Amino acid sequence: MAYSFLSRFRIKPESEARFIRLARTMEGLVDREPGTLAFKFFRLAEPGLFAVFESFVDEAADKAHMETEHGKPLIAEMIECMAGGYERELLYDLEGPTA
Repeated sequence: MAYSFLSRFRIKPESEARFIRLARTMEGLVDREPGTLAFKFFRLAEPGLFAVFESFVDEAADKAHMETEHGKPLIAEMIECMAGGYERELLYDLEGPTA
């Protein structure tokens, strides 16, 4: 089972254009990261709300993604664009979480 999740967050109005530029850059780097299956950003219906779907072969690949030389500065800039934190929801196969 892949390690997948959806994260939701609010972006400061003055930072939206910058965030979108950073998100598109990050999406373009997915193939450079072994163990990364998917990485896609979305704008939600409520103004200022965004989400990202991420999927990795395992939790270790997610942690490695957060520490890549090319990704770490992008992630830091994205966090600067956020108005507050983010909410992460783990996604499971239809069989559900394993114990």
